[in-house]
Amino acid sequence: MIYIREAHALDGSAPAGGGGSPLVEEPITLDERQSVATTCVAKLDMDPLKTLIDGMDDATSTNYASFPDRLFLVGKHGKIAYSGGRGPRGFLPDELEDSIRVALELEPLERLC
Repeated sequence: MIYIREAHALDGSAPAGGGGSPLVEEPITLDERQSVATTCVAKLDMDPLKTLIDGMDDATSTNYASFPDRLFLVGKHGKIAYSGGRGPRGFLPDELEDSIRVALELEPLERLC
């Protein structure tokens, strides 16, 4: 996972939070972004995922058009194996899971609608 610019910072264009989601302001330094990312990963129970932090220049987010969120799978040869649509409407975890299963040569899952 790569933590990018905060999508719902209290001082951002789409503030949100509460109800179990962390309340944060947009970080202005890399140390602050690291701290917010650490809080979000812990609060959202995403500890099992290795998390990298996008730089303050937002280069990764810009290069992958990933704001506010987007799912990618990097294959074992370092090439993009799955590129989901832009979130929130394009944020489709089931599609990513299916791509992971294909990459790992696992049987597909049967889904109900």
